[in-house]
Amino acid sequence: MGQHSKYSFEMKLDAVTKYLEGSCSTESIARSLGTNGTRIVEWVTLYQSLGIEGLKTTPKLRIYSAETKQNAVADYLSGKGTLREIQKKYGIRSDKQLRNWIMKYNGHEKLKTSGTGGTSVMTKGRKTSYEERVEIVTYCIEHGMDYAQAAEKYQVSYQQIYQWTRKYQSNGVEGLIDKRGKRKSETEMSELEKLRAENKLLQAEKRRAQLEVAFLKKLDEIERRRF
Repeated sequence: MGQHSKYSFEMKLDAVTKYLEGSCSTESIARSLGTNGTRIVEWVTLYQSLGIEGLKTTPKLRIYSAETKQNAVADYLSGKGTLREIQKKYGIRSDKQLRNWIMKYNGHEKLKTSGTGGTSVMTKGRKTSYEERVEIVTYCIEHGMDYAQAAEKYQVSYQQIYQWTRKYQSNGVEGLIDKRGKRKSETEMSELEKLRAENKLLQAEKRRAQLEVAFLKKLDEIERRRF
């Protein structure tokens, strides 16, 4: 899903143009826009890899084939370029996306086509309990928000998992409570039950964050050696 940006397409294009013309440095452009130099470099990279379209806010998920992911990761790991150079070569919207692919590869996960995971997944949902939703969202968080993999494992629909995860991110464990119907239900759950569920999800987020921090430190060391 696209995100609202306070920087319009015109502002981004103007910033990129000034940078490429050499009339302003990244720092001066960043100061005038109230941002940082890294963001300006990201816009320039997007423009160079995707053209003008790269500067527009995307309304939907960009799909990358499994082959593109594998080739991009292979090129990076074999030293054929920095993160930004590989990003530009393959038209990847952000170096964060590329970092995620590398992390999955190093974790021995198979890189699949983005979107639905490159395989057929369930499109028909099923009824679930609160405990199941907590377990499913926990699994999804621990596995890098791989909705397709979670859908296959728990035999629920891709859309259900996506919605549950979004609700949890917006409203915490309360977002996973089904308030429809007259079952006891979940709306009458004790605070202790909610706290246990919340703790389980927070622990999953913590474990995932720790893995990412450790990996990104190693990746940054590699990047510094390549410049």
